[in-house]
Amino acid sequence: MAIASNNSQEQVSGGGVPMYVGIAASQIVAVNPTQAELADMGVNLKAAPEYKVTLSEKEYQKVTFWVKHTGPDFVTRFDILMMPTIRVSKDGSKSMWTNSRGQISWSDTDPSAKYDWYHGEGVRKAYVGEDTLLNFVKAWANVSNGGDCYLETIEKIVNGDVSELKQLIGALTENKVRLLMGVKDEKYQTIYTKHFGRLKPQRNDLFIKELNGDYGSFNAEYNTDLVLRRWEAAIIAPDTEDTTSTATASTDQAPW
Repeated sequence: MAIASNNSQEQVSGGGVPMYVGIAASQIVAVNPTQAELADMGVNLKAAPEYKVTLSEKEYQKVTFWVKHTGPDFVTRFDILMMPTIRVSKDGSKSMWTNSRGQISWSDTDPSAKYDWYHGEGVRKAYVGEDTLLNFVKAWANVSNGGDCYLETIEKIVNGDVSELKQLIGALTENKVRLLMGVKDEKYQTIYTKHFGRLKPQRNDLFIKELNGDYGSFNAEYNTDLVLRRWEAAIIAPDTEDTTSTATASTDQAPW
């Protein structure tokens, strides 16, 4: 008789690839990697990754960041969709603007001429997706209030050349950024891109504020206390109402 038995308390089948929910302080290990680079990371794809996508008949460049978390150990990714087009409001009356400090404002004219708080150096109209990228870089690089945050090759980045971002990977190897993990359709690990958190101070309340805002919804399942844990499929009973609540601060974890 040959039976490769295991203790009944050990999960040995049926679990699939573990997925996680909650905030994870993670390292950024790659941006738009090649198939070979992914293989070196232990991620094996059957085909080379594609960094362009068409949505609603519009072509976007994908800036794909790969992140690594330790304890529990996992590697995952998130995309920022960008276009070499200035972002404008739905009615076309305003454009999105940025400056050398990475400030974002919506205005019909130069916002530095209208607002005292808006820094005047390097003011220009911003590209589609640039606000998300800048907010991410600020948190990842831990840029202080009033510190410079601009990308010298943004015109190349929105056209698919992410060389400058790859240089940041090498420069920020010791840095971490807090990312909110979620699970979509009970199949896919995903990451919230409406807010990125700094390692210090740990402001969970800023995640909560964004999640509960008018434009901050997260199209994924996540735990409302935001504490990192392994995701488990919920047991859904028939004929019951959806009782999903908005995010709240954990009672045993201060938001700072």
